[in-house]
Amino acid sequence: MAEDLVLDTAIRDWVLIPLSVVMVLIGVLRYFVSKLMRTTQLPDAKIIKEGQLIIRARNLRAAANFIPPKAFRARKIYYTNEENGLLHVPKGQAQNPQAQMLSDPNMAMDMMKKNLSMIIPQTLTFAWVNFFFSGFVAAKIPFPLTQRFRSMLQNGIDLSTVDVSYVSSRSWYFLNLFGLRGLFSLILGEENATDDTQRMMQMSGFGFDPSKSLGAEKDGLDIVHHEWVLPKFEQRAEAVLRKRLA
Repeated sequence: MAEDLVLDTAIRDWVLIPLSVVMVLIGVLRYFVSKLMRTTQLPDAKIIKEGQLIIRARNLRAAANFIPPKAFRARKIYYTNEENGLLHVPKGQAQNPQAQMLSDPNMAMDMMKKNLSMIIPQTLTFAWVNFFFSGFVAAKIPFPLTQRFRSMLQNGIDLSTVDVSYVSSRSWYFLNLFGLRGLFSLILGEENATDDTQRMMQMSGFGFDPSKSLGAEKDGLDIVHHEWVLPKFEQRAEAVLRKRLA
């Protein structure tokens, strides 16, 4: 049977609150350091043009049924023509994002700076937590949990008799590390550089491949089934009024 523990208020004052405050301050500091380390680059006109083209093609697919069939066919040919369509990318002109990044030293340097600004603070903070706060039971969740949460909430505590709702100091560090995104968005705005989960996903890839996005939009336009819905609006409105008045 799981044991109930009485948490000392000193643990709250000297472990739980300081750890949370330090995690927030480190996140804010990392945000401003990342802004200082970021090099200002002029946006590539070709990339902006391709992005705007993809948005226009998506809008055409979304609102295809609100334009006449002749207008839709003209726009579809304009985008998907195999000879000079805007969404058609010849095989020889497809760009490799990895080769593009390796050819641009500024892009590689920016990515290395971002990774360092994430890895170094996390490593130092985890070493600090592991040295000073290892083995503490820092908090208790006010609702029962299953045994599957034990490894996540009680990292560093090897006691199977403790109830699962108790949280160790090391687990509290990880919960703050991945759970403060909403708070940082409130403090720093939506476009903040403290989303560690997004950065970890970016570390596995090198960038944006415009040829794949253009090809995907071209395939999407090719399979669109067009049906002009405006001539049927009067019949639909009449049917709705008849149901209301009946």
